[in-house]
Amino acid sequence: MMANGSLVRILIHTDVTKYLNFKAVDGSYVYNKKKVHKVPATDVEALKSPLMGLFEKRRARKFFIYVQDYDDNDPKSHEGLDLNKVTARELISKYGLEDDTIDFIGHALALHSNDSYLDQPALGFIKRMKLYAESLARFQGGSPYIYPLYGLGELPQAFARLSAVYGGTYMLHKPECKVEFDADGKATGVTSEGETAKCKKVVCDPSYLPDKVKKVGKVARAICIMSHPIPDTNNSHSAQVILPQKQLGRKSDMYLFCCSYAHNVAPKGKYIAFVSAEAETDNPEVELKPGVDLLGPVEEILYDTYDRYVPTNDHAADSCFISASYDPTTHFETTVNDVIEMYTKITGKVLDLSVDLSAASAASEE
Repeated sequence: MMANGSLVRILIHTDVTKYLNFKAVDGSYVYNKKKVHKVPATDVEALKSPLMGLFEKRRARKFFIYVQDYDDNDPKSHEGLDLNKVTARELISKYGLEDDTIDFIGHALALHSNDSYLDQPALGFIKRMKLYAESLARFQGGSPYIYPLYGLGELPQAFARLSAVYGGTYMLHKPECKVEFDADGKATGVTSEGETAKCKKVVCDPSYLPDKVKKVGKVARAICIMSHPIPDTNNSHSAQVILPQKQLGRKSDMYLFCCSYAHNVAPKGKYIAFVSAEAETDNPEVELKPGVDLLGPVEEILYDTYDRYVPTNDHAADSCFISASYDPTTHFETTVNDVIEMYTKITGKVLDLSVDLSAASAASEE
């Protein structure tokens, strides 16, 4: 997750951080012309990066400085551009950047999963780049990402512990949960094993209410077990590699994340890599090959595809609040937006995420 991103803000806002320990992810990389490169995120790094030639480095440096200096509240920093009107494509063309440069900036820094952002207002694109740079600066590490020690399973566990403090009850492994509705179609409870828990609102993922969701895509995923780090990532114990769609001739990006015993998610000496992408075919082995090929020797590989759903219901009418399925991204930026929107629908309140980010740093510098 992004060190300064919304998920970390939520964890601090809810005080869930007291149950979690994070560790920085060692590296952030991008796939370009069949090679893995470190993602440059600042004007200084841009000048060192082998991703660009000499003149392109200068142009990129100017653009990075513009992004770093951009401030919503300071019109001088806007250089006469209204980023609510100017598109990302127009802004980038002002700096004369090459396609390959635009590719890594848009996909590996701003984390857009396809190129549709180019024709949208540039403000969102700039904010996403700033988030990357601010997250990178936060821990002086090689990447803007942090990852929980003992893996992502710690997240629901931490929320469960906090919920219990406030009197919440968890029932795990309940088989065949069925949502009950009244005559008007409003949810009134959930039944399992002959018992019904009464409620006013049901919050669930798409699998519980298949008739209230529609399929919008499919994710292909490979989970690989190895005894070495990903080659060309500077021996990183943990790293994210983004493979932009254009580099692979695809419609959307491929993602690769590797973690290891350094984050307490594998036995000593072992590494786990995940390769994921929006499935464009029915053959995950062939489709994920460009990502898997970057891993070097793999001891065990498991393939998995799952359908992606979004809700189609009217929550005001049926009191059901359904999340969207996880997309192929290996970071949490998209998932968290869905969670924040659900929070507002459920409570009618807007979540204020302006928090003191230093609250999470103590845990992170282990």
